[in-house]
Amino acid sequence: MISTDTLSRWQTALPFWVSFLLIPILWFTAFAGGWWVLLVPLSTWWLFAALDGLTGLNLENADPETPEDALRWYVLLTKAWVPVQFFTLYGLIWYATRAEHLSSLEKIGLFFGMGVISGTIGINYSHELMHQKGRLERWLGDILLAMVLYSHFRSEHLLVHHRYVGTPRDPVTARYNEGFHRFYPRVLRQCLVSAFHAEKAKLARKGLNWTDRSNPFWRYWALQGLMLVLALLLGGWAGLGLFLVQAGTAIWQLELVNYVEHYGLTRKYLGDGKYEHVRPRHSWNAAHKASNWLLINLQRHSDHHYKPNRRFPLLQNHPAEAAPQLPYGYPVMTIAAMVPPLWRRVMNPRVRAWRRQYYPEITDWKPYNKAMLPMPRS
Repeated sequence: MISTDTLSRWQTALPFWVSFLLIPILWFTAFAGGWWVLLVPLSTWWLFAALDGLTGLNLENADPETPEDALRWYVLLTKAWVPVQFFTLYGLIWYATRAEHLSSLEKIGLFFGMGVISGTIGINYSHELMHQKGRLERWLGDILLAMVLYSHFRSEHLLVHHRYVGTPRDPVTARYNEGFHRFYPRVLRQCLVSAFHAEKAKLARKGLNWTDRSNPFWRYWALQGLMLVLALLLGGWAGLGLFLVQAGTAIWQLELVNYVEHYGLTRKYLGDGKYEHVRPRHSWNAAHKASNWLLINLQRHSDHHYKPNRRFPLLQNHPAEAAPQLPYGYPVMTIAAMVPPLWRRVMNPRVRAWRRQYYPEITDWKPYNKAMLPMPRS
């Protein structure tokens, strides 16, 4: 176990700050143009896939009772990213729309790279921030999500996903044999509606209408509107278009990760609208060291669902007997997810093995595969 003294040192936290190295790489590609605009996707997907192979697995766990004041370097990391991403995104919009050495295709490639960053890093950091109790951190998380026009993710994630993961009511639990090409349009359609209804129901329990000012959707729409207007002011219609390229790329990155995290894993139906409690076995775990640095331990997803309020340095790695293990980290698995035959070849046998290990008594999986079981009780 990693001691509190060791965990609190800036040297221990430093590898998680690797995401900040992507910013100078992005600006270099903007100045250089040409094929260099592909450097950011290569740095995140391929480089960290290679680094995972070199650095191996990290099976160490920090003391989950570590006090908050020992985590200051980790808390600062996610807070500091917000202004860095903001000024990078809008600085690039201002620069690229005036850069004569960049062709239209190069500009699109540049903002594809920006979207990889705002999705892989920005939305991931917003996920850490939205789970905290403090108003500042939640606001910072909302700002990051507004930069990619996906503000409803907070409501959907906190009110729907964590409560109903592994059941038919959770849109982002990817179904067995459901290719990403089917999963993606389904979640884009269902998650926004699901999030809005969750907030509406929450207000109704307080005797309030959805139009009440406390509905966070008013904040979501206002922040997203401000982000769009700022892109238009700094870069005109071209700037707005480039902003939308990065937002679309970021959303795609997020949903690729969502697809991987729970593919084929369902909670057992107990009858009468009841499902078993969420356990580490209901999320895929990955202990790959380098990609967990980049993704601030997001791949310890089994523990995140088991203890959602734990800050990322305290998330525990669960062994194979407690949680299903991915063969590779997210950089490799998300690429595989884009090729459905490859994905099924790699993952379907693992899902079937998971079913045999944990639920040998279930003989008919069709209702689970097709999300045909009754909706869980609210």
